[in-house]
Amino acid sequence: MAEPMGFFTDPTVCIGCKACEVACKQWNQLPALDDERSTLSGDSYDNTRKLDGTHWRHVKFIEQFDDDRRDGRWTMLSDVCKHCVQAGCLEVCPTNAIIRTEFDTVVIQSDTCNGCKACLAACPFGVIDINPVSNTAQKCTLCYDRLQAGMEPACSQACPTDSIVFGPVWQLKQRAARRVEQLHAAGEKRAVLYGADDKMLGGLNAFFLLVDRPEVYGLPPDPKMPSRNLAPGAWFSVLGAIVVGLVSVFNFRDRRADDIDGA
Repeated sequence: MAEPMGFFTDPTVCIGCKACEVACKQWNQLPALDDERSTLSGDSYDNTRKLDGTHWRHVKFIEQFDDDRRDGRWTMLSDVCKHCVQAGCLEVCPTNAIIRTEFDTVVIQSDTCNGCKACLAACPFGVIDINPVSNTAQKCTLCYDRLQAGMEPACSQACPTDSIVFGPVWQLKQRAARRVEQLHAAGEKRAVLYGADDKMLGGLNAFFLLVDRPEVYGLPPDPKMPSRNLAPGAWFSVLGAIVVGLVSVFNFRDRRADDIDGA
């Protein structure tokens, strides 16, 4: 098996050019527009809005300004599927359409997907959506076809500032740690890595450097696997069954008592 491959995304050097979005769409032959419409979102310069079945890379524009807009900063982040080591989408897929490749990436096989949407609810990052053309769930494949040919993914190859870095995950983690140290030395003490260790879903093969809280970037601070909800849900079900049973017993006793009194 090949070694795990992934992305390290550093938003501190992202210029918001969206070259990664364009390269992803070109290589994967995804439609440029939604329903052949070109509309403005009204959300800064971000008109692609979110990751979905036809947008597998999405550059977020995050404006942080004072009320008088005299002081502030831009924060931009090229978001993508995280290719989780413990992937919720893979766990719930009923047709085995979602597989883990030899590069430790997570890929949806459209020819096996039945469009049930279970994976959409299971992904804590909201990455997956239905492609309206194929009516199947789709997301970033980390350019699996290019990896098989020894090529770099289209998005990272197109990035002009190396905000998106591709390579073996262990090498990316070393590079990311050095970058955090560099930012700390420069005075940016908030710089942290998101998803670079195994505490988050066993580790994210596409992880990020953040200089603010995850929520600011639209990322969950503590994503969970769907199976983590099974135990609490089971206890609530048992408790509910006990309550219903007790109520039924008392109701039955009350009815018996009324029947006896009536006789």
